[in-house]
Amino acid sequence: MTAQLDVVVPEADEHVCPLPHIPEAVSVVRRRVRTVLADWNLTPDLAEDALLVISELITNAVVHALPPAVLRLSRGGAGGRSALRVEVTDAGPAAANRGAGADPPPDEQRRGVYTLPPPSAECGPLVPPRGTTCWAELLAA
Repeated sequence: MTAQLDVVVPEADEHVCPLPHIPEAVSVVRRRVRTVLADWNLTPDLAEDALLVISELITNAVVHALPPAVLRLSRGGAGGRSALRVEVTDAGPAAANRGAGADPPPDEQRRGVYTLPPPSAECGPLVPPRGTTCWAELLAA
């Protein structure tokens, strides 16, 4: 099965991509995002770090969350340094394989987001009124 992506590009410094809720989502989105990052002229190190973070966040959304999910990239910078913000928003934790009202195991509560960024990054979860957003901000070295 090949995933088809409808991409919304609100402005030049932002890229929004709905995520197919299938295991192949990571490779499909990585290919598309690699092109976006190249078009944005990010440093190779920042682009590779971003692809790693994006892969982990998408995997977490596909494996541990309910659809729909969306990837949002935005670029900026301050003081001559490039910065990239990565956000994956999903419909909230999937309750499969858990009893009603059971809390997820501690190692799944954050879905791995705190272990993925390089030292030049910040990350965390946001809990909007509906769903979950995991984000990371990466700075070029």
